[in-house]
Amino acid sequence: MANQIQSITGTPRFLKYPYSVAGSGIPNTTAPDDHLRDLILQVLFTNPGERVNLPQFGVGVQRLIFEPAGDTLRSSVQFLITTNLQQWLGDRLNVEQVNVSTDAQEDGMVTIEIIYRALATQQRGTVTVQI
Repeated sequence: MANQIQSITGTPRFLKYPYSVAGSGIPNTTAPDDHLRDLILQVLFTNPGERVNLPQFGVGVQRLIFEPAGDTLRSSVQFLITTNLQQWLGDRLNVEQVNVSTDAQEDGMVTIEIIYRALATQQRGTVTVQI
């Protein structure tokens, strides 16, 4: 973990995503578990082509609100999320399951649930995003 910051207490800290600065002028940091969640969110919400040096990076899930809901959407989104997380974060986590559901009551609401296992600690984690 080359980009970790050592805190006074000796526990590793990472820069918070999105980047922000505390009132004291020091960048906000986060714990390793939250940092992994932040990395997953970066992969999900970055549009392909948005990063100049990594044009293939990202899923761009915010585009889903304009797509018609159905089985085709769910299966393609599950595939995109799984392959992108394995490609970009495969050295940090193992994706166990990706669930994509649409809510008939909420017009266009897509819920994405990612169940993963952190490789460093072997702890399971869940990230749920609604768009």
